[in-house]
Amino acid sequence: MIPHIRLRRLIREALEEDIGSGDVTTLAVLTGNESGMAEASAKEDVIVAGIDIFKEVFMLSGKDIQFVSERKDGQFVNQSGIIAHISGDLTSILTAERVALNIFQRMCGIATLTKKYVDTISGTKAKILDTRKTMPGLREFDKYAVKVGGGYNHRMGLYGGVLIKDNHISAAGGISNAVNRALNNIPPALKIEVEVKNITEVEEAISAGADIIMLDNMNPDDMKQAVSLINGKALVEASGGVTLKNVREYAETGVDFISIGAITHSAPAADISLNIVSR
Repeated sequence: MIPHIRLRRLIREALEEDIGSGDVTTLAVLTGNESGMAEASAKEDVIVAGIDIFKEVFMLSGKDIQFVSERKDGQFVNQSGIIAHISGDLTSILTAERVALNIFQRMCGIATLTKKYVDTISGTKAKILDTRKTMPGLREFDKYAVKVGGGYNHRMGLYGGVLIKDNHISAAGGISNAVNRALNNIPPALKIEVEVKNITEVEEAISAGADIIMLDNMNPDDMKQAVSLINGKALVEASGGVTLKNVREYAETGVDFISIGAITHSAPAADISLNIVSR
């Protein structure tokens, strides 16, 4: 989970961005003395992710707020299912509503989509990985949601491992040059992953000593050939062009990992509503 200090900083920045000099609508129509209860509910089937973050937005928005979670992260909630109750100062609740929902809906959407991919490849050895295609500033939220959905995190950032992609290969003058230079410039604990596009590049990556070979935009037949050729000399990751319709076919080629940028950059926000139910 995200360290609490950083979590609060991210939430405060989001609230400051939205509130600015003040919530003029709420301040104009309420006296400031109203109290009541709001209810968060799912308007579609979702996997809950980020319930503590959802809570923290309201808790930081004002005093005298009580938040009761009806679901935990990772739990399935069907349409119309109740997720949480928030009670107390209605000015604070209304002011925090959009920021809280923006973050929570995004996280639940990512977890829900990830779970669909994970379920689709059930029974294979492949694991679903995320990528760095995340919302700037919210990467920790996005990647946490992937884990809640049953996926696994790839690098958290550029510092997390060597991933030699096509532009690195072009700039370095080839796969062998890139891998050899990396071996001479990184700590032994760091793994070296190389992106390849065809069988010739697979052979070069094996010879160079790559720890992980990423098969980029290969069709399943070529992928099977590549997995057979690698034969345990490196871990194998499939990437590019993966959808819910074809992910099972890719998983059955024998790859170890399938990385999918869409689970973070294109996951639809979960449809979750917040309604005042009493005052």
